[in-house]
Amino acid sequence: MTAPIQEVLDLLNLEKIEENIFRGISPKDRIQRVFGGQVLGQALMAANRTVEGRLCHSLHAYFLRAGDPKVPILYEVDRSRDGASFTSRRVVAIQHGRPIFTLEASFQKDEPGYEHAFERPDVPAPEDLPSDTELRATITARVPPDLTALAFRPRPIETRPIDPRPYFNPDKRPPHEMAWIRASGPLPDDPALHRCVAAFASDMSIIGTAMLPHGIGWYDDTVQLASLDHAMWFHRPFRIDEWLLFVQDSPSASGARGFNRGLLFARGGALVASVTQEGLMRPTRPKG
Repeated sequence: MTAPIQEVLDLLNLEKIEENIFRGISPKDRIQRVFGGQVLGQALMAANRTVEGRLCHSLHAYFLRAGDPKVPILYEVDRSRDGASFTSRRVVAIQHGRPIFTLEASFQKDEPGYEHAFERPDVPAPEDLPSDTELRATITARVPPDLTALAFRPRPIETRPIDPRPYFNPDKRPPHEMAWIRASGPLPDDPALHRCVAAFASDMSIIGTAMLPHGIGWYDDTVQLASLDHAMWFHRPFRIDEWLLFVQDSPSASGARGFNRGLLFARGGALVASVTQEGLMRPTRPKG
């Protein structure tokens, strides 16, 4: 297994402190705040640890405070309900005695029912698109020295955008974006783990869709960006270590917030998960 995705698995391997209480760590190279997808994945894993025989079908989360990467995060699970078909859990992530994140997750026993789904868009195969490494190689000379290590570190999630946008001084585009994504190495067969890694990955780029109409880049210092809330629904079985097409759009931005939606399709065409997120997009100074 490759090192970057092994790091994610290590993050998801929570330590049990007490019944319903777990502890998670952050990567040592995080210097400002904890990545939202990490807390999302760890909280879902904490909930998973208290449920048997059922998989998460939906989650709803709020990011309350920036996480401190220098200290562990405690995850306290409330066993809200264990029903005949559904199980509900509430998770609070705590640092320095205060909640930094909350998650509500629902789990369901496997059962048949009516089915329909949107069709996957017809796009080029991932093998026909440039890799992360190839795209980042084109900006080597433009990355500020203090961001070099972060910009070029191996990534646990491979991304191959259908229509890559410039990293610096991006053009203004309609708020639609598509990219193939997958874990950078093979994962164990545990379907709950694949959902936790997918939750981790779903926070990596979705806020960027709301940035497209405004010409805002990831290295833009004129805007403050942060995840505010996050919801995810898991429709069908999938593997995150196989290519998934992440189709994203942003219907609205207002009040210093951008609203984003995403659909995850398996390569064979099945719609496997849906995502929504509202993110902070606060101008800090005029672009100039």
